[in-house]
Amino acid sequence: MWIRATMAYRTSFFLMLVGNATISGLDFVGIFIMFRHVDALGGFSLPEIALLYGTSTVSLGLADLLLGNTDRIGARVRDGSLDTMLVRPVPVLAQVAADRFALRRLGRIVQGLAVTGWAVAAVDVDWTAGRVLLLPVAMVAGAAIFAAVMVAGAAFQFVAGDAAEVQNSFTYGGNTMLQYPPTIFTRELVRGVTFVIPLAFVNWVPVLHVLGRPEPLGLPGWAAYASPLVACVVLVPASLAWRAGIRSYRSTGS
Repeated sequence: MWIRATMAYRTSFFLMLVGNATISGLDFVGIFIMFRHVDALGGFSLPEIALLYGTSTVSLGLADLLLGNTDRIGARVRDGSLDTMLVRPVPVLAQVAADRFALRRLGRIVQGLAVTGWAVAAVDVDWTAGRVLLLPVAMVAGAAIFAAVMVAGAAFQFVAGDAAEVQNSFTYGGNTMLQYPPTIFTRELVRGVTFVIPLAFVNWVPVLHVLGRPEPLGLPGWAAYASPLVACVVLVPASLAWRAGIRSYRSTGS
């Protein structure tokens, strides 16, 4: 329904799509301007950072397209509108994801794919079959990892009703961090996003393998291919947290 409503005004949709892609691309414009004054950042060249940027942007874009509306759960808990979803014969999470579905978010994905394509052509890498396949697999698995964070954040809003920005700090904030090489961050932070909230498996670990660069924590080589497994692992507690949140919901009483 929301897609049909959006496509009823195709010119408006196209302008919003371009605007979404442009706003998303401003981050990379900032990186590009930075490299007008430096040759490397944390030992990484512009094409290498572009590969980090592009893969992370695509992963977040996919998750945001499908589950970006989960940050509205807190508002629905406060005003009681979640009650309507609970009485429908459709999973609540599916309804939350579909509510006000914003097709314009494709702009972030398109922009991320464009930067990734340029980076792939510009980096000095021996593109074996394994490395070629690793990038799309990592981007899809990265989207699943971001999706798990979004679902867990939505579950947290059943406890803290106005916690959308807490969720966004781990999704959009995490995406911004992943656009830069791990070498510019403290070792403690890198450990945290590897073993606590495993955002490093969105792109750091697989892309470092593609670039032939050492992993800062000394992870084994097979870890570069572990993103799908990590995604499955983090989706389990996120799903359990969501179910617990739904069971604890008691409406507004009005």
